[in-house]
Amino acid sequence: MKKVEAIIRKSKFTEVRSALHDADIDFLSWWDVKGQGDAKQGLIFRGIAYDINAIDRVYISFVVRDVNVQKSIDAILKSAYTGESGDGRVFISSIEQSVRIRTGDYGDESLYNK
Repeated sequence: MKKVEAIIRKSKFTEVRSALHDADIDFLSWWDVKGQGDAKQGLIFRGIAYDINAIDRVYISFVVRDVNVQKSIDAILKSAYTGESGDGRVFISSIEQSVRIRTGDYGDESLYNK
């Protein structure tokens, strides 16, 4: 089992969620987050300087069986891509164990995705 975490542009979230659904990944969590990347920029509006380095992003997290990892990554890469700086990151880490509380299923059986 693997945990897939992605930080993407907020404007791409609907596309990414739809692409993951098409890849049979329906159980995921997400949070609205702010982040700061490499770019340093500011905005002056009506004589007031604003720091716009904090960029709105969406943090997505889900756990999948090993056989579903690559199609999950491909779905995120294809749907979140703009070609511009700040498209985001995908992180994959190993999950040692998983238990579904309702049924007591362990390991792969505790996950919804087949």
